[in-house]
Amino acid sequence: MSTISPGSITEVSNDTTNDAQVRVTPQPVDKAHRIETVDMIRGFALLGILMMNIPYFAFHFSIHYDVLHGPHQSKDYFALATVLAFFDGTMRGLFSMLFGAGMVLFLMNKKQQPGGPTVEEFYYRRLLWLVVFGLINGFVLQWVGDILFYYGFAGMLLYAFRNSRPKLLFGLALICALISAYKVEDGHLQIRETRLNYVSAIKAEKHGKTLTEKQMEDKNAWLNAEKMFTPNRERDSENIRNMQGTYLTATDFTHRLLYNFQIQWLYYDFIWDMLFMMLVGMAFFKMGFFSDKPSSSTYRLLLAIGYGLGLPIGYIYFNGSVFFDMAPGKFLDRYSVPPSILYDLRRILLCVGHVSLLMLVYRSRLVPWMMKALSNVGQMAFTNYLMQSIFCSFIFYGYGLGYYHKMQYHQIYYIVFAIWIFQLIFSSIWLKYYKFGPFEWTWRSLTYWKNQPMKVKG
Repeated sequence: MSTISPGSITEVSNDTTNDAQVRVTPQPVDKAHRIETVDMIRGFALLGILMMNIPYFAFHFSIHYDVLHGPHQSKDYFALATVLAFFDGTMRGLFSMLFGAGMVLFLMNKKQQPGGPTVEEFYYRRLLWLVVFGLINGFVLQWVGDILFYYGFAGMLLYAFRNSRPKLLFGLALICALISAYKVEDGHLQIRETRLNYVSAIKAEKHGKTLTEKQMEDKNAWLNAEKMFTPNRERDSENIRNMQGTYLTATDFTHRLLYNFQIQWLYYDFIWDMLFMMLVGMAFFKMGFFSDKPSSSTYRLLLAIGYGLGLPIGYIYFNGSVFFDMAPGKFLDRYSVPPSILYDLRRILLCVGHVSLLMLVYRSRLVPWMMKALSNVGQMAFTNYLMQSIFCSFIFYGYGLGYYHKMQYHQIYYIVFAIWIFQLIFSSIWLKYYKFGPFEWTWRSLTYWKNQPMKVKG
């Protein structure tokens, strides 16, 4: 199946004439100008994100502690280990990469409308509406893990690098990854210092020495910090009751988390996390990595490197996470550099592996119907992402079916599978009759401040 090269894509109206008076208005990408492989990868990432998100819809955060401290031969532990070791961060990473590619695609070959809004205005209007949708997804649909809010702000920073060459984009991405790594290491060293001071005080106490005021403070500091690593059952039970209650009681828990996540984490963690992958995505797009340009041998090599290095690193990363959760004190005694510092390296390798595998399957024509179905999901990624929030909040929260914190951990992935099937079928049927998903249509109409044509012409 042939694809369209990025350089040939235009997002302007084709109804031009030789008359210099005709105005050319920036328009959304139409179906004929889409790159199918980009939509396919986006669809794969969108479905994969649900695997990572659904535990936080279905359970209180303490579920991970409970599963890890339960029997390690159980279905629950196997489900948790599989998802965290092989997919954690990679689906959002892929989605972020495609978001960066989408920003390049949005700006590519846009014509300026004389006397009308500039291309920059359309770009920033699009992102400001994305921030608004993120706030709705978080504070109205009550999804505490919303990414649209962050993407809107991160996308605003990408504009300055829209014309940058891949080499510069990779360099900027590396800087973002190093900042993230520094923050991980800095946080680790701070808590490790608390632990080491505690160990020193305990040794002095065991030797019969009277602890100084400083040593007493060091001892108490670790004992207080240690409480953060174990669930507060009384507080957690209250939060669970709130989520199992009415819409208003649920907001008591979700809104407190959102205030923390969407403000504090925007600077501390997520902005660097997302910019890293978005910049890589912009670079890859310009190199044709997402649009079927490299040779099959190149994709096979990248598949071998991505999985060959990414999977072992993922195993180390997961084991480190389990070790910390099971015995945080011993973990801090042992590691001066935590395995979690490998997070970005691990996920970029696995993301490259995922994309390479998808591209090889796409070229093989083994399951063209599946590749097309994934492309349809990706073309409606915004609708499908919000649809996942709507479905999951209805299934799990108390004002819906009320299954919050009532299922076994592995059982939630049966629901994931059911939603996947629905979205694959729904997206394919919808796009037979309409050009955009309903939320894509809303977003585009707000961006261009003009009602977009919706129905496919028969």
